[in-house]
Amino acid sequence: MKKLILSTAVFISGLVFLNAQSDSKEVQFGVKGGLNSSTISGDDFGDLESRTSFNVGVLAEVPISERLSFQPEVFYSGQGFDVAENDQDNIFDTNDNIEYQLDYIQVPLLLKAYLVKGLSVEVGPQFGFKIHEELDFQPTNDGGDIEINSEDSYVKDFSTSVALGASYKFDSGLFVNGRYNFGVTDIFDDNTPFQGIDAKNNVLQVGLGFMF
Repeated sequence: MKKLILSTAVFISGLVFLNAQSDSKEVQFGVKGGLNSSTISGDDFGDLESRTSFNVGVLAEVPISERLSFQPEVFYSGQGFDVAENDQDNIFDTNDNIEYQLDYIQVPLLLKAYLVKGLSVEVGPQFGFKIHEELDFQPTNDGGDIEINSEDSYVKDFSTSVALGASYKFDSGLFVNGRYNFGVTDIFDDNTPFQGIDAKNNVLQVGLGFMF
């Protein structure tokens, strides 16, 4: 963790230095939103169904050169996974999927490179702060929600991942983007029944945004 934080600090410092050397355009700010398809993966965690949710937030683009930008973001991200329980004999006595909801405020710090006008790729570290945890036995209906408080939770309040994606920005400021977030730290706390279990957040995101 210390190495990751140090690397991120060096990464940001380098971007600031590069930006100071360049004749850059003005900083732009924007909003974004889209769909999430999330799950938990790892050698010690079996295959799970993905949870479908959404993301929404704000971002900025700080030009470094004609082709490079620094793009910090802050957004809400609905994550977690579905447990398929559609058998009539299942122990939960429901025909719905059971949804484990892990909701985060995500803060990616991305290096953005333009390949051609409008088309860019982006990569960088992402830091997640858990804000809500819930088990939903009826995800398609009202009710069936069991909120998990911090005292009863086995999931860490903080997670890290690497974001990799692509975006296309139109002259109007509208942009479309797709991104995959690879978890790099295990989500379960130490001193719990899941201690040492290899389980990481993975999220596929697609969406729209607008730069002002």
